[in-house]
Amino acid sequence: MALIEFEHVFKRYPGSSNAAVDDLNLHIEAGEFLTLLGPSGSGKTTTLMLLAGFEAPSAGSIRLDGQSIESLPPHQRNMGVVFQSYSLFPHMTVAENVAFPLSVRKVDKSVIADKVTAALTKVHLENFTHRKPNQLSGGQQQRVALARALVFEPRLVLMDEPLSALDKKLREEMQLEIRRLHRELGVTMVFVTHDQSEAMTLSDRVAVFNQGRIEQLASPQALYDAPANPFVANFLGDNNMLNCTLASGGVKTASGQVLQARICATTAFENEAAVKLCVRPEFLQVGADCAALATPNCLNGTLVDLIHQGDHWRVVARLTALEGGPHSAALQWFAKVSPGALPPGLVVGQNVSLGFRPEDAWVF
Repeated sequence: MALIEFEHVFKRYPGSSNAAVDDLNLHIEAGEFLTLLGPSGSGKTTTLMLLAGFEAPSAGSIRLDGQSIESLPPHQRNMGVVFQSYSLFPHMTVAENVAFPLSVRKVDKSVIADKVTAALTKVHLENFTHRKPNQLSGGQQQRVALARALVFEPRLVLMDEPLSALDKKLREEMQLEIRRLHRELGVTMVFVTHDQSEAMTLSDRVAVFNQGRIEQLASPQALYDAPANPFVANFLGDNNMLNCTLASGGVKTASGQVLQARICATTAFENEAAVKLCVRPEFLQVGADCAALATPNCLNGTLVDLIHQGDHWRVVARLTALEGGPHSAALQWFAKVSPGALPPGLVVGQNVSLGFRPEDAWVF
């Protein structure tokens, strides 16, 4: 039995024509790190609030260890919550903030002191007990919020975009810190974010949300390597897309060129059906012409931009052979090319070719 079970859960807000959560079925296993990923308004935070008890479902059931928890108030669910805004009490010290969940649970003061020390040690803040939140950096405040969520040893820790206010370097450091805590403590964690790199870094599984529903639930690698549809392919990682039609020998572009690619196994197509061809930029090879590329698939274009991004070049090309077609007004694709694989002497405005293997492209 899963630790948490959502069964046909709906959440509708008054005055809204669409459900914020629409027939959600989701099982969360004990000890896993599950990320709810999606754009703003996709239902991921509402799902977290339903689990925490801050929102009530309009229909359906939510179970913990097989027992319904819809009627349980938040403080009886034994779940730690870390909010985006940290929500620390400014008039309290670090130790007092972390002790607060134990105080409201009427834990003995002698026990509280030991638990607070242990929780702050886990997040490497044992020497900051007497400071106030305004004396801490953003990353340190986030660590206090984590310690407060962990101090009463909850069954689950729920985190609602807790790193979004941090700068890039600090956010990456905190991602590693959260990974370490999950690995060491083995507590079940449910994490909400719209940041794909966070989801890839932290998760055992990722649920990709869109319009209140889960588009795909899988490991980060499975989502990246085998997306279920164009929405998932676009949201998790960079992607190039091209509108095509299904032909007997592969997929046909607007110019009539036929390309070879994998057909998404979850989709049933008829011949001449409208489809989307998807290729990730790191799988594209760049050459002066198709003859220079050892790939069965090749698209010709004009070099629009060439951008150095440290460990790779971003090569942007307009697919000139498709201009004037019904789907491709100035259609642009881009490739990520390592410095050693970049053809010498590329100049903006010249002709280039983009090649890719059939196994590196998906058709939806």
